[in-house]
Amino acid sequence: MNSINRLYFIKAVNLIVMGLLLVTASFSQTKPIIRMGAADTRSFDDGWLFGRYGLQADASRIEEPKNLESVKFNDNDWKKLSLPHDWAITGPFRIELEGATGKLPWKGIGWYRKHFTLPATDAGKQVFVDFDGAMANAKIWLNGKYVGTWPYGYNSFRMDLTPYIKAGQENILAVRLDTENWDSRWYPGAGIYRHVWLVKTKQVHVANWGTYITTPDVSKTSAKVKMDVTIDNQGKSVVNASIQTDVFELDRNNKQGAKVTSFNKSVVEIEPGKSTVIATQALIKNPKRWDLLSPNRYIAQTTVTVNGELMDTYDTPFGIRTIEFTARNGFLLNGRRVEIQGTCNHHDLGALGAAFNTSALRRQLTILKTMGCNALRTSHNPPAPELLELADQMGFLVWDEAFDCWKNGKRKLDYNKLYEEWHERDLKAMVHRDRNHPSVFIWSIGNEVMDQRNVVMTKHLADIVRAEDPTRPVSNGYNDPDGGREVGAVEGLDIMGVNYFFGQQPKWDADARYKNKPTIGSETSSCVSSRGEYFFGNDYQNWQISSYDNAYPGWGCSPDEQFRTNARYPHLLGEFVWTGFDYIGEPTPYNSDETNLQNFRNDPEKKKELDAKLDEIRKKNPPSRSSYFGIVDLAGFPKDRFYLYQSHWRPDYPMAHILPHWNWAERIGQVTPVNVYTSGDEAELFLNGKSLGRKTKTPGKDFRLIWDSVKYTPGELKVVCYKNGKQWATDVVKTTGEAANLTLSVDRSVIKASGDDLSYITVKVTDKDDLLVPRSHPLIKFSIEGPGEIVATDNGDATSFVPFQSHQRSAYNGMALVIVKAKKGQKGKFYIKAQSAGLGSKALAVESK
Repeated sequence: MNSINRLYFIKAVNLIVMGLLLVTASFSQTKPIIRMGAADTRSFDDGWLFGRYGLQADASRIEEPKNLESVKFNDNDWKKLSLPHDWAITGPFRIELEGATGKLPWKGIGWYRKHFTLPATDAGKQVFVDFDGAMANAKIWLNGKYVGTWPYGYNSFRMDLTPYIKAGQENILAVRLDTENWDSRWYPGAGIYRHVWLVKTKQVHVANWGTYITTPDVSKTSAKVKMDVTIDNQGKSVVNASIQTDVFELDRNNKQGAKVTSFNKSVVEIEPGKSTVIATQALIKNPKRWDLLSPNRYIAQTTVTVNGELMDTYDTPFGIRTIEFTARNGFLLNGRRVEIQGTCNHHDLGALGAAFNTSALRRQLTILKTMGCNALRTSHNPPAPELLELADQMGFLVWDEAFDCWKNGKRKLDYNKLYEEWHERDLKAMVHRDRNHPSVFIWSIGNEVMDQRNVVMTKHLADIVRAEDPTRPVSNGYNDPDGGREVGAVEGLDIMGVNYFFGQQPKWDADARYKNKPTIGSETSSCVSSRGEYFFGNDYQNWQISSYDNAYPGWGCSPDEQFRTNARYPHLLGEFVWTGFDYIGEPTPYNSDETNLQNFRNDPEKKKELDAKLDEIRKKNPPSRSSYFGIVDLAGFPKDRFYLYQSHWRPDYPMAHILPHWNWAERIGQVTPVNVYTSGDEAELFLNGKSLGRKTKTPGKDFRLIWDSVKYTPGELKVVCYKNGKQWATDVVKTTGEAANLTLSVDRSVIKASGDDLSYITVKVTDKDDLLVPRSHPLIKFSIEGPGEIVATDNGDATSFVPFQSHQRSAYNGMALVIVKAKKGQKGKFYIKAQSAGLGSKALAVESK
């Protein structure tokens, strides 16, 4: 074969190989998209070893040995586990630890090691490890060589393993985490508590979070899609790279559908060790917009080739929608006004702790969606990336928040220690990771920061965000809104976020500087309650709080009062309630630390008053280890407040809810107020068939109906609700008999045999007629037969010190929860049994496939 023929032969082979690679890539997309990024991304969660040093769970201490990153270190006796992992959630709870962080022993030094081997064919590839979050002060080594650090435990980050990787041989990845040198105002968890991914590319590839898609012009007939793609050349020679992006529809199961458009191919020369950005655009005809009710999405699939050889395939899910924020007409999504009905939430998942789990989060979001929630604030840090993915799929708006403090901290070892060196990198990391999500509609640079009156700092941080994404507004959560406005710091923001203090709204509206500045309730209400507890004459008893929904700390208000505020100022964008779910830590008002002083730090008299109260609380050593703020309790059981929000947020949904329960043998003949939450506009209450009168709501004023002089008589309470004069909804509560049975129900009876797909089983204590028996607290024992495992149990009691991993737990006001999963790779039915003395036993089947 002569040289010319040989050249044509080589080119032909390259074209055939390229075609096969592209076909393979195309066929691979029939599987669900795992995540945004390189196609060769795989889970790196399994096969880790863990050792804990420094402070131990029992308050003892084990000194940290030297050279734990060394390949020679013997880790045979370390604990074997899979990620995500929270080393603190196993407890034990200890009364002497801070209530603010859940009375859990989360401070310590954690080491993780993973032995792995890459195929010899990976020689010459770029190899990265992506951490979705590691708490905290992460330092990474590969084969004994230091790779890098990322201190902020909430941010996602990438480490380049390429310089130290050994293809075809064993490699050892070591990660050191240090929470002894980290402080928090809530339970942060500890460990590699989010997913880890191994990413392999060739030397020319799309950069990490290297695509940025915007849709500047959208109409019913077309949408202009602009895309910036950053290409890295980590090779040693100049290359001419070809970049091609095709756009496909993406369904709710993350599966790729029909092709809708293509971007023009770009060819660019890239110097070795350099990056370049390619800007291009395309048109999508008759676009399907992303909206709350129809969360349509697309996926941009970018391929990079050099000399006909496929170098990288990169997937970018995105959505097409328009957003507009106005000071007078509120928030517009695709031109339609949407009232923000949001909740704030910390990142823990109740009994799972901080260890992330997709099915657990999906359950939480489903519960919030049922209530009428349409927006989430990631208080007060970047969330797990899966939260945004689920929000995209399920139709939630997301307020994406970066920090709880800036240069001046709230705790000695919080973000203030990182601010100078890391704030810019952390902000950019959050925006770059999250800016393609259609659900993200506001960026937040902070929450109640001590520097909120700092004009220069506010503008500096906001400008960092705008430089990376000018398409969304930047906000801040102010608990000193008067101060922030007076000094002009708010002028550096696009939206004014107000935590609780709306009394000055008319004055703010009259200020010429802010006449075009939209305002939103970044935190509202802060109502506190315990599920199923009802007190008369005093909202606080036995470290619990009455569920009449009238209790709140000094800075807060009842849900009703916030609804009235929103009605009084209809130009407000809406609200984010503190909080959707109870969370571990911050058990206000039973704190024994300074966290509940934050809202009054500029009021010396109020601070002095609360200092005195806190001194008294410290002396009593409260057992509370989780919050009371949630509309839903820690186990995921709705409190009464859930139905108050549902009645207001879903006005077209026929519903009625009576409180309290009607088991009050000790109150016969005593006044026992009855409240009704309904989406109707009037209601009639009956006690044992006798009418107690009909009451009507005054629009903008009444959000519950109250019969405050009902004298308790055993029997049946029934409410009949009306809307526009027609019967709308009913509810009934009855005096029950003695506890006689256990009843079980499951949220998902079929789950994956993946080892991380969860099923949540609710246990209720019932009488002979299957009515829930309130104020019943029998001990329930759980067992399992077949290819399943008990993951955790809970009951929603903020004072329980029973470890979440326990297989027995008392019911709390008639309810308990058991969380189960399939043993990894094992299919078939398994049976969960609950039994209690005097109540017999009940079993329920879950199938793994």
